[in-house]
Amino acid sequence: MANKVFLLTAVIAILLCISLASFVKSKNKNQSATQTSPMLQADPTIFYHQGTYYLYGTSSDDGFLVYQSKDLKSWSGPVGKQKGYALLKRDAFGDKGFWAPQVFTYKNKFYMAYTANEQIAVAQSDSPLGPFKQNSIKPITSTGKQIDPYIFFDSNGKPYLYYVKLQEGNRIFVSAMDTELRDIIPGTAKECLSATARWENTESRSWPVAEGPTVFKIGKYYFMMYSANDYRSKDYAVGYATALSPTGPWNKFEGNPIISRTTVNQNGTGHGDLFKDEAGRCHYVMHTHFSDTKVSPRKTGLIDLTISEQNNAPAILKTDGASFKFLNVSVKP
Repeated sequence: MANKVFLLTAVIAILLCISLASFVKSKNKNQSATQTSPMLQADPTIFYHQGTYYLYGTSSDDGFLVYQSKDLKSWSGPVGKQKGYALLKRDAFGDKGFWAPQVFTYKNKFYMAYTANEQIAVAQSDSPLGPFKQNSIKPITSTGKQIDPYIFFDSNGKPYLYYVKLQEGNRIFVSAMDTELRDIIPGTAKECLSATARWENTESRSWPVAEGPTVFKIGKYYFMMYSANDYRSKDYAVGYATALSPTGPWNKFEGNPIISRTTVNQNGTGHGDLFKDEAGRCHYVMHTHFSDTKVSPRKTGLIDLTISEQNNAPAILKTDGASFKFLNVSVKP
């Protein structure tokens, strides 16, 4: 009898060991399956559509990758329809320098405005995942190098293209567009602003930089968020200006910058995009330097933004430095 009890006890102990080993193995496997790495998309934008957030940015000379999330926390990808790409080289204008995309819907299509070869182009798709293509592969009309497009639709539906001309510095311009978004309307180009404030050129460079415009409207006022200083500078930062017309004149906020290394304790904070989440809360997605000593590859981060409206004056935009967080993407073990 004693031998039988001993044998039964031994069997139970062995089974417990096997179960424990299986549990530990399963736990390690699950932990391995949920490993993440930093999101490394510069000049990022987030586009929300039907319960999913899509993130695009600057990272490849082959086009634009796209990542997706349901909650702005867990990101997967790249998930574009062409080997992870939403826009792939040869489907649209450009063979290098794919920078600063903007994605939006218009007339039941998805559009992407972007930079390539230091020119601006607009492609379209039936899905946020792409493929974004052009029927006629060409950039919009230019009179020199121009980058960082942002297409804004006014209350009456009229489209405007905001962009950066490389002209005695990086200067932000606006032009009216035709309603098919094929090109700008000749003779409508107007300068919006350039880097003239002290915070916008902390190193007193001979080529001052103002770039990365994002434009929206609150009440009767137009708002333009933009970045200043060279992106390689630790003082790269974000401010905003307001106007009563989409073409200006633009008045810079006296409290600029509203996002900087002082705000989030990271170098090179800037060139992103404003968007609203599913609940209507505002966020600004942007990039930072990779580390205190290394600029690239730039890391992607998110910060909360609040809008305090005022009577007979432009609303005040504020950011919460404590809300800043880096985004991470799931990687396969």
